[in-house]
Amino acid sequence: MTHMHVAGSIHADTLTPAPKWLQVPADVNRLETKLWSSTVRRGEDGVLRVGRVAVTEIAEQVGTPAYVIDEVDFRARARAYADAFAGWDVYYAGKSFLAAGVVGWVAEEGLCLDVCSGNELIVALAGGMDPARIGLHGNNKSVAELELAVDSGVGRIIVDSLTEIDRLAEICAQRQKRAKVLVRVTAGVEAHTHEYIATAHEDQKFGLSISGGQALAALRRCAENPHLDLRGIHSHIGSQIFETAGFEVAIRRTLELHKQLAEDTSVTLPELDLGGGFGIAYTSADTPRSPEYLAGALQSLVARECRGLEIEMPHLSIEPGRAISGPPGMALYTVGTVKQVEVAPEAFRCYVSVDGGMSDNIRPALYGSEYSATVADRRSEAGPMLCRVVGKHCESGDILVRDEFLPADIAPGDLIAVPAAGAYSRSMASNYNHALRPPVVSVRDGKVRTLIRRETLADLLGLDPGVDLANLPAVERNDR
Repeated sequence: MTHMHVAGSIHADTLTPAPKWLQVPADVNRLETKLWSSTVRRGEDGVLRVGRVAVTEIAEQVGTPAYVIDEVDFRARARAYADAFAGWDVYYAGKSFLAAGVVGWVAEEGLCLDVCSGNELIVALAGGMDPARIGLHGNNKSVAELELAVDSGVGRIIVDSLTEIDRLAEICAQRQKRAKVLVRVTAGVEAHTHEYIATAHEDQKFGLSISGGQALAALRRCAENPHLDLRGIHSHIGSQIFETAGFEVAIRRTLELHKQLAEDTSVTLPELDLGGGFGIAYTSADTPRSPEYLAGALQSLVARECRGLEIEMPHLSIEPGRAISGPPGMALYTVGTVKQVEVAPEAFRCYVSVDGGMSDNIRPALYGSEYSATVADRRSEAGPMLCRVVGKHCESGDILVRDEFLPADIAPGDLIAVPAAGAYSRSMASNYNHALRPPVVSVRDGKVRTLIRRETLADLLGLDPGVDLANLPAVERNDR
């Protein structure tokens, strides 16, 4: 996504056009409800509260930047998917955000858990998830990761290549065990999303091609191996998807493959996993579908294709991640500087720099993702000003919120909250410029709980044998 327009002058009534989806607010203090978790409120004093805790209290306790997860909202979204997809297996996609505490929520709300690495699997087990309810993904699983999965009794392993099939079969043979597997296939679907998160077209690293014949070959190889229990087919078309049209083509092609295998080998596959990728609202322009709508639409599509192919309905599963973890989360930042830059004659862009950046949310830089923001610690009587919220890193692309109307009196020291930051923020965070990764706290019923503590300078520099931790200079740092 490329933005070539000038963002505009300092005052909303004279600025050049903002993105068409971004409307000038009548009140800069108003919250767009669909962007925030269910317990977020702005008090009479203008301070945001989540789970009955003021964000000012959270900032005082753990510093900024910080991620805040609304436990009540997270659990409600997990239950909503479990209820809407009753009769299906719902796997929470842990890659969106994973901590041992969150594993407990997922298990208690009746969901299964999808992990994508051995380290994620370790967290899942430490959090108390029943291994039989865990699925292991990954396009290049190591021998050690597969051994951990087999030894732990993971419920299913989604194999991604012929090499992996042979590798897993050998591990199972050595242990005299049998692993349940699904074969990940690419259905040749072009999902309407960013190139990097569209995962069912042919020219990418995931899965085995249906049209190229590799998928059928992989299914046959699994079916013929006595140490592999072939359960079904897995398909995932991409992420941040709002409509079910792309699923329709993927469902048809995977079920045709299902039927072809049965005709060729008399092996009937009992399961079909449709993946996840359901979109959420990052801005006012986003219109996510409800779990009830998605369940009804997908169930109807599968039933229709099964009738047409004259095959029985397989047992179905899905893997929502950001749809559960994204909206319950917000990111908190403190404003450091406010700068008005003249980008054309009498046209200015207002840069609001905060104490985080691309190290704690890489998605805007990586995908051109759009986010929203609001001043979180006070009420303002000033008019709206089109701003760009940026980080403190040595990159011109270090942008957190590309376009947002904030009060014209925005100033250093203000707290800024970014909604829908629960998914893929902490899980993709880095130490760029030797930044310390922020903490993740959950809030519920007036209480704050640490899910992941703030990384400290000792954590970071302890990896560098050339640094003497006993003689670090006294530097200002927010590592509470």
